[in-house]
Amino acid sequence: CLLEHFGSVAAMVGCSHKQLLAAGLDSKTAAALLQPDENRLTAAINWLAADDHHLLHWHDPRYPPLLLQLAASPPVLFVAGDPAALRQPQLAIVGSRNATANGRANAHEFADHLTRAGLTITSGLAAGIDTAAHEGALAADGFSIAVLGTGPDITYPAANNSLAERIQHSGALVSEFPPGTPVRREHFPRRNRIISGLSLGVLVVEAGMRSGSLITARYAVESGREIFAIPGSIHSAVSKGCHHLIRQGAKLVESGSDIIEELGALAGVVCSAPTAVESAAEPPDHHDPDYAKLLCNIGHDAVDIQTLAASCGLTTGELSSMLLILELEGKVESLPGGRFQKLLGGTR
Repeated sequence: CLLEHFGSVAAMVGCSHKQLLAAGLDSKTAAALLQPDENRLTAAINWLAADDHHLLHWHDPRYPPLLLQLAASPPVLFVAGDPAALRQPQLAIVGSRNATANGRANAHEFADHLTRAGLTITSGLAAGIDTAAHEGALAADGFSIAVLGTGPDITYPAANNSLAERIQHSGALVSEFPPGTPVRREHFPRRNRIISGLSLGVLVVEAGMRSGSLITARYAVESGREIFAIPGSIHSAVSKGCHHLIRQGAKLVESGSDIIEELGALAGVVCSAPTAVESAAEPPDHHDPDYAKLLCNIGHDAVDIQTLAASCGLTTGELSSMLLILELEGKVESLPGGRFQKLLGGTR
């Protein structure tokens, strides 16, 4: 790297364009280093003036040691919150932005229980599984770390502004990008390598075959971290990525104890951690026998109303009214295409 080549930051900044080219930089990068964008530099300095804003570099003792093990570890990290959180034993929980209600419930419950066991939950602040994982960790009064694909002063998606503020006060927001860096698609794979690099392992809750979560898992494999995946319905598009990971050697996970068994010794966490989603408890039967029969026939795989009508011996009109009531009670979820699915625990 440049620091090894020049020996110090001062020597690197004070060298010529020709010397930077000789060190391996391309002409554009060398010119940017010699003549930095003054506006961006001022923005970074102003951002760092806040008490809970920090800049960590490779030689800073607060820089997370696991991240240093990456071949392409970021030379600097912008951190909003508590840098000490980055040195805690972490589990990354990632998954689909277009998660199902059951997927979000799983992410929340696993994060809650594993936080209580002593792990810090790290994710990417995205909609869906990431959001549920952060929320679960915060619900357990634990640390959560959000790695951003933008500058540390920009929340994406904007709907997670309040969640980002809560994470900053109970953990940290982390970015390798300077303040003012907007949303760019190419930044998110780079964010994913940091998510995996900070963590002892990665739990994929739901993921399609083209999900960015598989990129996070690949980075984790390359850096020797543990990979966990929750299986789902063979008919669900957001389960196919998890099934692919399991076929490739990821550990199939049904409870929090499955993860503690693998990471407990490494993380120094409580091995008798409470089990997440212990038995995927069935929702209590409704007082009416027809409702009980309906709940029994829905199951956790998506099913259409015509199939339910045939199996329950009820008309589609009767079922439509009953399904609406069950959805309002949090017992079932309506899915695209007129299909329905039972929710775990019947409460979400």
